[in-house]
Amino acid sequence: MNTFAQICAALAAVIVIAVSPAEVFLIHRPRVQRFLGIESEGIANVHLWSFCIGARNALVGVGTLAGLAMVNFGDRAAGTVLVVACLVYLLLSSLFMALADALGYWLPRGGSIRGTIASSVLPAAALLAVAV
Repeated sequence: MNTFAQICAALAAVIVIAVSPAEVFLIHRPRVQRFLGIESEGIANVHLWSFCIGARNALVGVGTLAGLAMVNFGDRAAGTVLVVACLVYLLLSSLFMALADALGYWLPRGGSIRGTIASSVLPAAALLAVAV
C-alpha cells in the first residue's frame, strides 16, 4: 500500500473518529445539527440512529488505523485487507447517504451533499491508489 493511500486512509479514519462524538452524544445541539446538515425537528426520534452511526464510524475509523499499523509494523497483506474493507465501508456508507437524500429521506433535501462529498473523497482516493 503506497504512502498516498495510507495518508488518505488515515485522514478518513481520523475524521470519522473526530465526528463520531457529535453524532453519538451531541446531536441535540443546534450547532452540531447545522454542521451535520440536519433539521432540528424530530431529533429525539433519530437519536438512536445517530448514536449507532456515530459508534459504527468510530469503530471503522479505529479498524482503519489498526489496519494501517498492521501494514507498517506487522502483516502487510492482512493489514491491507483490513484497510481496504474499512475504506469500502466508508465509501459505500457515504454513497448510501447520498442515495437516502435522493430518495427524499434527508431533511432538508439536498442536505447530504456537503457531507457525502467530504466523506467519500478520501476513501475513494485511497481505494484508487491501492488499485493502481
